[in-house]
Amino acid sequence: MTGSGMFPDRSPDQRLVETHRDVEAGIDDGVANGEEEDEVNPDDPFDIGHTKNAPLESLRRWRQAALVLNASRRFRYTLDLKKEEEKEHRRRMIRSHAQVIRAALLFKLAGQRELVLGASVSSPTPTRDYGISLEQLSSMTRDNNIATLEHCGGVKGLAGLLNTNLDIGVSGEDADLLSRRNAFGSNTYPYKKGKGFLNFLWDAWQDLTLVILIIAAIASLALGIKTEGLKEGWYDGGSITFAVLLVIIVTAVSDYRQSLQFQNLNEEKRNIQLEVIRGGRREKLSIYDIVVGDVVPLKIGDQVPADGIFVSGHSLAIDESSMTGESKIVHKDKKAPFLMAGCKIADGFGNMLVTGVGINTEWGLLMASISEDTGEETPLQVRLNGVATFIGMVGLSVAISVLAVLLVRFFTGSTKNEDGTVQFIPGKTSMSQTIDGVIEIVTIAVTIVVVAVPEGLPLAVTLTLAYSMRKMMADKALVRRLSACETMGSATTICSDKTGTLTLNQMTVVEAYAGKAKLDPPSSSALVQPEVLSLLIEGIAVNTTGSVFPEKDGGNVEVSGSPTEKAILSWGVKLGMKFDAVRSEAIVLHVSPFNSEKKRGGVALQLSNADVHIHWKGAAEMVLASCTHFLDAEGGLKTMDNDKSFFKGVIDQMAEKSLRCVAFAYKPYDKEKVPNTNEEELAKWVLPEDSLVLLAVVGIKDPCRPGVKEAVELCADAGVKVRMITGDNIQTAKAIALECGILASDADATEPTIIEGKTFRALSDEEKEKVAKRITVMGRSSPSDKLLLVRALRKGGDVVAVTGDGTNDAPALNEADIGLSMGIAGTEVAKESSDIIILDDNFASVVKVVRWGRSVYANIQKFIQFQLTVNVAALVINVVAAISSGSIPLTAVQLLWVNLIMDTLGALALATEPPTDHLMRRAPVGRREPLITNIMWRNLGIQAVYQVAVLLLLNFYGRNLPFITGNGWEQETKLKNTLVFNTFVLCQIFNEFNSRKPDQVNVFKGVTKNHLFMGIIGVTVVLQIVIIEFLGKFSSTVRLNWPLWIISILLGLVSWPLAAVGKLIPVPRTPLSKIVLKPFRRFRRSRSA
Repeated sequence: MTGSGMFPDRSPDQRLVETHRDVEAGIDDGVANGEEEDEVNPDDPFDIGHTKNAPLESLRRWRQAALVLNASRRFRYTLDLKKEEEKEHRRRMIRSHAQVIRAALLFKLAGQRELVLGASVSSPTPTRDYGISLEQLSSMTRDNNIATLEHCGGVKGLAGLLNTNLDIGVSGEDADLLSRRNAFGSNTYPYKKGKGFLNFLWDAWQDLTLVILIIAAIASLALGIKTEGLKEGWYDGGSITFAVLLVIIVTAVSDYRQSLQFQNLNEEKRNIQLEVIRGGRREKLSIYDIVVGDVVPLKIGDQVPADGIFVSGHSLAIDESSMTGESKIVHKDKKAPFLMAGCKIADGFGNMLVTGVGINTEWGLLMASISEDTGEETPLQVRLNGVATFIGMVGLSVAISVLAVLLVRFFTGSTKNEDGTVQFIPGKTSMSQTIDGVIEIVTIAVTIVVVAVPEGLPLAVTLTLAYSMRKMMADKALVRRLSACETMGSATTICSDKTGTLTLNQMTVVEAYAGKAKLDPPSSSALVQPEVLSLLIEGIAVNTTGSVFPEKDGGNVEVSGSPTEKAILSWGVKLGMKFDAVRSEAIVLHVSPFNSEKKRGGVALQLSNADVHIHWKGAAEMVLASCTHFLDAEGGLKTMDNDKSFFKGVIDQMAEKSLRCVAFAYKPYDKEKVPNTNEEELAKWVLPEDSLVLLAVVGIKDPCRPGVKEAVELCADAGVKVRMITGDNIQTAKAIALECGILASDADATEPTIIEGKTFRALSDEEKEKVAKRITVMGRSSPSDKLLLVRALRKGGDVVAVTGDGTNDAPALNEADIGLSMGIAGTEVAKESSDIIILDDNFASVVKVVRWGRSVYANIQKFIQFQLTVNVAALVINVVAAISSGSIPLTAVQLLWVNLIMDTLGALALATEPPTDHLMRRAPVGRREPLITNIMWRNLGIQAVYQVAVLLLLNFYGRNLPFITGNGWEQETKLKNTLVFNTFVLCQIFNEFNSRKPDQVNVFKGVTKNHLFMGIIGVTVVLQIVIIEFLGKFSSTVRLNWPLWIISILLGLVSWPLAAVGKLIPVPRTPLSKIVLKPFRRFRRSRSA
């Protein structure tokens, strides 16, 4: 992928500006400048391109390859493979339980038919204020017992027993709802609570190195008290014990806070909002507020919120695979009326009467048994485990080497005490002193392992993801899958819907034609002949899934339904439509529900005079193609032969104004041809859609969202291509794309930049892949076209984010690298298939998600640079000092304090940096790009070399400083070691600022706005002063005079100008890892050839 190819719509001058981009986290230019990304390396267990739908074997492989000191903590936020297997086993058990019940039921029903329902059915037992008990109701629903339902008087009789009116629902009064919850339970289920704080303490305690340190500390404590007495002898062992406990507590607090954030987000995911009919009106409320007796409207893509019974509806089809395990669509009607909670509506619409909620449903039992979140790993988390394993192995090797050198030096008499005396003399040194010396050496070696093995590195991803997820909620994005957060930082293209995402989804009819006559204004019913108006109102009122509720308390008429339905129904009301009256005069015979494939919906109805009319409504050009006649405004029936071009012109003219065009047509039908022998035949009837009579064409305005144009421009600056995929007319799509800035000008609106779904669909796979890159707008597309485009783009190397709201969008959402569903317009099926839910359906929120995705990656890289600098400096200093002098300048307690700064506090400070505008001024992060870039290696190397040089000079020559004066050699050594420790810690504090902006000279920009960062720096400085000045015996330090404090501060301060100068040093574009590994790859290729 070339640099210019990434920004196809921009001038060379613009591209030149982008070449000098602000790489805030040291992102390498390899991907943006023509270097192809590496394929996933099959030999590297930590190289997993996708954890979304990743095979279990690859997930198991990287766990086994990781060097882990504390598995319970390291793998806490990854997928628990054992629990996942247990969950599936439990699910199968409940499914088989359901299947056994159904098998028994079928057997029983067969017997009942033989005996003509001869078996006795017990009468309903009244309970409290209701005519049926909870046990009878649950048993009837669970066993799908139609005999009991019929004994209750069918659905109407059961509604009477539950004090429910099937037309207006329950009253909705608080007392009534409370009574229902007391009698039949609430729609909640007990789910396992998250771990308590004590569990996190226990997990933090599991670290092998910390356990060894505690054992060593206890042994040291016992020996110290024995040899020096309680007053003086407890310091060494006690201080190490306290330091370890401090590390454990701080770690546990940090992990516990993250856990609470995840629990809150999981609660948000479970809280589905849905419509319920109460008091004759539709109300939107939480799934938890559903009660037995509620009447719930269902449509395509909804989740069945509770167990219930079919009341009314058409072509209602349920996908029961989530409960039965069978991927079979089950049709529901009065013969098969029972609906199971947790299933999805696959087609049609209808109303259900709620008969079972919460734990009294199979879904409730299933959720109660498997509701614990078992976590999920992200690609970045897996790669960081690989980094941690590599560093850990180096650290472990160093620690073992230090241990061996120190033990050899100790037993050969080369190690001296602080007063200059030899520590071990064979035959003279007591056993307790020898053991004490060995324990001290083991403690130092183990502490080096604590510092060297970055257990907190993979958890830094979780920390920054938890922080980002919480902040993204405020930016109207609910993250369902953690990996989507970081993958969004690599997104190269966003395929967006038009309606509701780029537009406001606030639709109104602004143009209308009845026949060839334009209605101006559109509500001018006087311009339409009464018979034509009557047919049009009939089609509007009956061929809809929306509703019109009468005025309440002097207010306006209330309209419900999808935004398009609401716009059409509101227009109908203005034309004089009496919604309830029209519907009551017609009997609906059959419904062909609207779906995004055929882009129209129809209804067959029988009038009071026995006439049968078939009404169609849908995409204007689709309906027009089926019309052979039209009714003019005077009611005359005219042929379409010579006037079709007129109507096409009307549609094009509306589309050019970015209006959504909808046409209404009808067909009188011979009653004798209606298959009315039985309901099954009627259900299979395919409504005729030929030889239709056109009634009207309307143009619906859906304004572009404010801020969308700026958001699209921001994406262009960030190297992210925005593509619009819509089911609307190609002209409407073009007009909206121009308005939103997706198309720069009319000159760009040529094929294949703007293309119809059917044209793209007809291409071969190879052609699709070539054309996909060039597509900016796709009109008249179906969900399958969207899926084909996503596949073609991904095949071509793009990282694709897709928005979707319909049930049919689920495959594309699942196929995409990042699936973004809509929180308001989205169906439950779409939301479950997505990775992130955009709560306000706004494209600007999608762009904010991209910012956060890049921020996650940038923050992790900042933390890696900071932590590796500490790792390298600490290891080199200890190794050189141990080998050369037999002792190390940093004690176990001091190293534990450094570990705390580096691990938990460092992660908190750097992993929670908010995103900046600079993140959106560079090309997307390459998915295969190395975590540690050349810029990071440069920064890390400069700081590590400086720190090692300064600290080794202080260690070996520090006693020569004029300000180090004390009473004898021992005091001077303590002063020198304290100076080394203090300078080392201050170097890390100053370097923490450098890590904020790895590729910017000004590292202080925006620092005061990050209160958490400033707070952690402040706390670290204060604690360091306390340790040096007041905790001398605890930390093996002595008080420093002012000149030594100034020397420490100045030496730490040098890291700032040093970093600024270092950033002027150019780095090669090819990643260092590629340069180093190139000879090995060549060698491997030559051997395999």
